Amino acid sequence: MDNDKRPTETRQAGRGERLAHWADTRLGTRGRTRAVLRKAFPDHWSFMLGEICLYSFVVLVLTGIYLTFYFHPSSAQVVYDGSYGPLRGQLVSEAFDSTMNISFDVRGGLLIRQAHHWAALVFVAAILAHLMRVFFTGAFRKPRELNWVVGFLLLVLGMFAGLTGYDLPDDLLSGTGLAVVNGTLLSVPIVGTYLSMFLFGGAYPGEDLIARFHVLHVLLIPAVMLALIVVHAVLSLAHRHTQFPGPGRTEGNVVGRPLGVRLVKSAGYFFLVSGTILVMAAVAQINPVWRYGPYRADQVSAGSQPDWYMGVADGLLRVMPGWEVSAWGHTLALDNLIPLTMGVVLFLALGAYPFLEAWATGDRRPHHILDRPRNRPVRTALGAAWLSLYTVALVGAANDVIALRFHVSVNAVTWAVRVGLFVVPAVVFVVVKRWALALQRRDRDEVLHGRETGVIKRLPHGEYVEVHEPLGQDRLHALVAHEQYEPLALTGADDGEGGAEGVGRLRAMLSRGLYGRGTQIRKPTPEEYKEISGRQRH
Repeated sequence: MDNDKRPTETRQAGRGERLAHWADTRLGTRGRTRAVLRKAFPDHWSFMLGEICLYSFVVLVLTGIYLTFYFHPSSAQVVYDGSYGPLRGQLVSEAFDSTMNISFDVRGGLLIRQAHHWAALVFVAAILAHLMRVFFTGAFRKPRELNWVVGFLLLVLGMFAGLTGYDLPDDLLSGTGLAVVNGTLLSVPIVGTYLSMFLFGGAYPGEDLIARFHVLHVLLIPAVMLALIVVHAVLSLAHRHTQFPGPGRTEGNVVGRPLGVRLVKSAGYFFLVSGTILVMAAVAQINPVWRYGPYRADQVSAGSQPDWYMGVADGLLRVMPGWEVSAWGHTLALDNLIPLTMGVVLFLALGAYPFLEAWATGDRRPHHILDRPRNRPVRTALGAAWLSLYTVALVGAANDVIALRFHVSVNAVTWAVRVGLFVVPAVVFVVVKRWALALQRRDRDEVLHGRETGVIKRLPHGEYVEVHEPLGQDRLHALVAHEQYEPLALTGADDGEGGAEGVGRLRAMLSRGLYGRGTQIRKPTPEEYKEISGRQRH
């Protein structure tokens, strides 16, 4: 009877189980997969920002593959004979002709094309938001410095991927942006002319730009981005996920749901993100190339605006005075070179900050518990100032549109942006820092005196006071679990690591700037808490 029963059990096994058994016996994956799925994953809404990056990238890849079948990356001139009447009979490039064909004659082409463009905007926005979450919570600290670099490179590559894709249709709007790119390249000393000739395949506008941008946009940049995403995922699994402070959460554990449960929830989140992008593509028009027409080197599109992530570069260019320096028969175009340098420095400062903070504080310990932004006032203020500078430059990219819509002088808008580039970040830094310190002070008072209940009590001598309720252990832990650093002190002519005296002084100065006097409110000590709690009970 036993021999008859075994074949029956084998036949009753599901196909999925047999497939899993086949893979396990040949690859040995079941044990490792189970171990990974048992890893805890903390739940917090801000962690979804990284998932938006991933899912919008998936939408980009899928829609990009669809568009590749119909797009012709060529600058060769043809006569347009498509469905859009106003342009029929005009000379256009094959790239523009195929873009019009996708928009008007390919079934679902316009929806997919607009979904691709919207997904690009969402992707870059989600990466920036995710990086800001990592920045403000200190998730870039050891051992996640490499993950920060990966995220920063994804932001930069996403911006260049958007730029190369934006210019592929060869319409008048993208051509205007290309003229700006060419002018910026030409402003680079010594090698600027060679860079322009290489990019455009000759004198501007050249003949090879679309083909070269197409290779960059559909092959090189996506391949590097995919490799970086894989590296990010592997590092995240190796280091385990960060978590916000709370009861039972330490540097040595993770409190949350199993990763397998999280993956099931993420699957639904993927459909939510992709569905939202498709809805945006269906109801909100973006980049209508038929309204701009084909690119002509002697024409400029009125009211031209780049995508938001490149607006910072365009804004800096627009508000820069037309300065030039001529010497020894050469001209240095400062009106392009200075904005280019400022933009590069702006992003390099963001990418290098984690290493600068680690060097200034001397903290080389692994960190898995996140900071509350209010508990790191200087870092939070620096991040807010960076965002404000980015925003002011973005406003500068729309100076002509703002002047037109609000009926003001374009010169007035330009000068307001010029002043704002220097004033706004300083004001934001001061305000955000004091705001964070005020929140720290409120947390300290809440720990020492308890939560306000709204109940008013009259004392025997006639005074009215509000009754405070002692905080629970969960709330107390969240308010006092953070560590407060002491600034490094310069002892002698050496900084302790073989550096010169000047380097040591700089390090000590940065350390005092981050955690010195006036940068944090001392949190309550256990003795203070016990003393005040004892008084309240009596």
